[in-house]
Amino acid sequence: MNVNKPKFRYGRWIFLLLVVSPIAFWYFASPVVAVNFSHDGQEEFRYIWNTQHRIYKGDMPPGGGSAVEVSHIFPDEDFFMMFFWWTDKGFQRCIDITPKWGRMIDIYLDAAGRIDTTKTAADVIARLKKCEGEPDPFRP
Repeated sequence: MNVNKPKFRYGRWIFLLLVVSPIAFWYFASPVVAVNFSHDGQEEFRYIWNTQHRIYKGDMPPGGGSAVEVSHIFPDEDFFMMFFWWTDKGFQRCIDITPKWGRMIDIYLDAAGRIDTTKTAADVIARLKKCEGEPDPFRP
């Protein structure tokens, strides 16, 4: 009795793996920066992400939330990532962020809108600097 065995085709699986692997690598290796607004905040914040001239605007209502941006996976020497935030009452701040390859960076803001140094990790704070000509984001 001659029974035909089904042939398993490895070519399709290898092709699928070759297509999916770079996409998965890009997804997991891209630096992600999240600015977390305090749940105790009483004012609405407005913000702008500027990542290498890719600009997003948004609002954060009182009661907290997050603004998230994905960075470039292979930044060049001219790369920049800035986050501006302000209120209608005149408070405004800006930080220049140097993201780290392959990881999530969480930045926490307190109820007044300053960077919360008790919640934000020290290695993250080391990657932040104030934008040129702007007020210090760590002080009132």
